Amino acid sequence: MNGFLISLLSFIVAIGVLVAIHEFGHFWVARKLGVKVIRFSIGFGKPVWRWQKEPGTTEYVIGMAPLGGYVKMLDEREESVTEAELPLAFNRQPVGSRIAIVAAGPLFNFLFAILAYWLVFVLGVEGVKPVVDGVKPDSPAAIAGLRHGDQIVSVDDDITPTWGSVMQALLYKAVKGQSASLRVRDSQGLERHLALSLPKIGEKSGEPDLLEEVGIEPLRPTIDPVIDQVLKNSPAEQAGLKPGDRVLMVDGKPIASWSELVDYIQARPGITLTLTVERKGRQHELHVTPEAASTGGSETGRIGAGVVPATLPPAFRAELQYAPLRAVIEAVAKTWEMSAMTVRMLGKMIIGQASLENISGPITIAQYAGYTAAIGFVQFIGFLAIISISLGVINLLPVPLLDGGHLLYYFIEIVKGSPVSEQAQILGQRLGIAMLASLMALAFYNDIMRLLR
Repeated sequence: MNGFLISLLSFIVAIGVLVAIHEFGHFWVARKLGVKVIRFSIGFGKPVWRWQKEPGTTEYVIGMAPLGGYVKMLDEREESVTEAELPLAFNRQPVGSRIAIVAAGPLFNFLFAILAYWLVFVLGVEGVKPVVDGVKPDSPAAIAGLRHGDQIVSVDDDITPTWGSVMQALLYKAVKGQSASLRVRDSQGLERHLALSLPKIGEKSGEPDLLEEVGIEPLRPTIDPVIDQVLKNSPAEQAGLKPGDRVLMVDGKPIASWSELVDYIQARPGITLTLTVERKGRQHELHVTPEAASTGGSETGRIGAGVVPATLPPAFRAELQYAPLRAVIEAVAKTWEMSAMTVRMLGKMIIGQASLENISGPITIAQYAGYTAAIGFVQFIGFLAIISISLGVINLLPVPLLDGGHLLYYFIEIVKGSPVSEQAQILGQRLGIAMLASLMALAFYNDIMRLLR
């Protein structure tokens, strides 16, 4: 199955699951509070499947466009309601009940994230041990005192058995604008505590390399410089590179690992390089000119070639795993941490302290869905947790048309003692449509620019 199809199917599954969870929250609470639900729909547009137990009961629908969903409740503002069913109408419910029904959607997104993280922590997340290979001179890492061979044991109170857990802990601190307290263990087994200054996140780019910015070079297993994939119409294909080629030298410089080859190419965009490759026992000289790609305000060279995937040696492997009861605590803490970080990043974007490149649309989400699904079940579940949190946070924003906008109306109603006027709600809807349309346009723009890069 090709990458595009995997990404498409993974995206449909991810959006379908998360929308179903969100809308089920509205549906379940509405039913519990005595509101009649006319339709429960996953997706929009022409129905491809529908089911109704009997006339007058809830109709369940799957729409053709899998980019959302809705729960339609009985409401006098949308249709005429018989005298007998007036107590079942949403608009006739006390304001507290309406708040509970509307807030249930985002709440179920957060509950799903907790469940997903619990499952991830119980099953265990494999990764690479966070051992430092090198430290850039005069960098924050060098100033903190990090050295070659140090293993990062924890960041503040968070145990960090993998580089992934180190990155998430550092990113959380950086978004808060705080420094990090590291506990590290050297190659002799001696531990010490260090204070690491962190840069501000997101001012220059939507995709910062935090480890590079603080000057940490992770210790990674050596991967042989053997070509596995050559992209069509890429500089690598034009130069004659083929899968299976082993790169021996570049411009006469011996190449011992894939990372050496990547570093050499990235540092020379637009410069023609001479590659000496071994193919079926014979050596060939090829000439390739890396194309310039913009990354974080600078240009790097790329030739469009991939490496043979390597199996991670046991010495580099680590696993983040908890017992079931401990996993509950960690899952709740993780959901809170990620929710708080999402809110802070949104706040920084609103006041201009973070790049709008952080906003992603369906194309980027589909790509990451495909990546994580291809890696494994645990990674895909972790991805669903992150997206579920994002949906919960975004839906709570006080923007008309979103759940947060409706909640804002209800809180105003509590304060003033009467519902917000219909004219004000219509004006709010127009404003909400304009805001959401602008947000979607920006998200698609960012997606397209990422593809072009």
